[in-house]
Amino acid sequence: MESSDRLLTPGEVASLFRVDPKTVTRWAAAGRIGSIRTPGGHRRFRESEVRALLSGDEAGFAEESQATSH
Repeated sequence: MESSDRLLTPGEVASLFRVDPKTVTRWAAAGRIGSIRTPGGHRRFRESEVRALLSGDEAGFAEESQATSH
């Protein structure tokens, strides 16, 4: 597994986007961000995908999500 394919927790993704971890979980449930389930049922996110979202349209992605989460 490359360092860019490291798996991140919802909390780690949330801190990158500056949102609540529950928002990240909602994004995954809605299909807005891909996730992997661990055998224990926890969500993990590919760092490469998260970084691509951050570099692409972080502001629009986060603003839209914050508007719908309040």
